[in-house]
Amino acid sequence: MVVNYMESLVDHLLPSLIDENKHILDCQKCQDDVKAIALNNLKPVYVVTDKGTLYAKAKEFNPQFQVDVQQEIIKAVDKVMKYPQHDQ
Repeated sequence: MVVNYMESLVDHLLPSLIDENKHILDCQKCQDDVKAIALNNLKPVYVVTDKGTLYAKAKEFNPQFQVDVQQEIIKAVDKVMKYPQHDQ
C-alpha cells in the first residue's frame, strides 16, 4: 500500500496547532481544510515499505524539516481563519 508519510506527520502536528486556535477552528470542516491546504503546499513523501517509513521518519530529526512543516500548517490555519468555509 502506498502511503504519504507527510499526511501522517501533519496529522501528528495538527492537534497542538489547532489547540492554540481552538476558538476559531472548532469545526471539523475547518480542520480538514487546514490539513488539505497544508498538504497541498508540502512535498509528498510516499512510502511503500517499513524501510521507507523509517527513512521518512528520519527526516523528522532535521530541525529545518520540522519548521517547514509547521510553517505550512500555520499558514493554512491563518488562511482558514481568514476565510472559513464551515458555513458552506
